[in-house]
Amino acid sequence: QVQLVESGGGLVQAGGSLRLSCAASTRTYSTYGMAWFRRPPGRERGLVAAISANGADTYYADSVKGRFTISRDNAKNTVYLQMNSLEAEDTAIYYCAAKKKFTIDLGISYEYWGRGTQVSVSS
Repeated sequence: QVQLVESGGGLVQAGGSLRLSCAASTRTYSTYGMAWFRRPPGRERGLVAAISANGADTYYADSVKGRFTISRDNAKNTVYLQMNSLEAEDTAIYYCAAKKKFTIDLGISYEYWGRGTQVSVSS
């Protein structure tokens, strides 16, 4: 069982930045692909960004390309999401997810999920 704990959410003005973190409780963190999803108000959860187990490959949804950066530190069992140039449309609950897979997974069948952290962007 892997526990994921997100942090770093909050309220920010449009154009601002936030950095989300997700700490994982597993000794084999480097064997898990990681991802960030988000659920905007009244909408379905969708994939924002994903990163392979060794950090070499990344994926971004079109809506966040050039603004968000996913990274990981396997020594700290942590994945990050740096969010710049935030827009009101980025307002959502952001979830961290893990899957025991070396390559990037673009689906929703992740095995483990965090409880989420709220990001609110005021316009």
